[in-house]
Amino acid sequence: MAYAHTKYGLRVVSVFAAAKGLLVVVTGFGLLTYIHRDVHLAAEELVRHFHLNPASHYPRIFLDLADHVSDGQLWALALSAALYAAVRFIEAFGLWRQKGWALWFGLLTGGIYIPIELFELARGMSWAKVIVLLVNAGVVVYLSWTLKKRGVA
Repeated sequence: MAYAHTKYGLRVVSVFAAAKGLLVVVTGFGLLTYIHRDVHLAAEELVRHFHLNPASHYPRIFLDLADHVSDGQLWALALSAALYAAVRFIEAFGLWRQKGWALWFGLLTGGIYIPIELFELARGMSWAKVIVLLVNAGVVVYLSWTLKKRGVA
């Protein structure tokens, strides 16, 4: 049984994990809407919607990738999104129920991204990258602290 002072914190982390899972589910379904459709045309519309120059570097990369996406790749991306979301929902369920395995699971799945986030930050600083790193590091530190309080770390 979790200690009373950690129940609220674990619920917050649980809701955060579930929200990430839900966001990825929505994205996966969004990918499926492009099966048997002209992905390149949709990408062009998106670039125009955001008033980006299609000839500049990043929009050009995006448009070139969209030009070569197959239905099989869209299915694979949607399946990957479903698997990732399932992992997030399992983590959220376990944290909500204050299960010890979920603390370890959350620590592992959160901690695995920190080196990547640090690498991205080293490549170029932005507020979004700093916020993502700080939130993720905060979750990892909190889960570590909770494990230590329980005497299992």
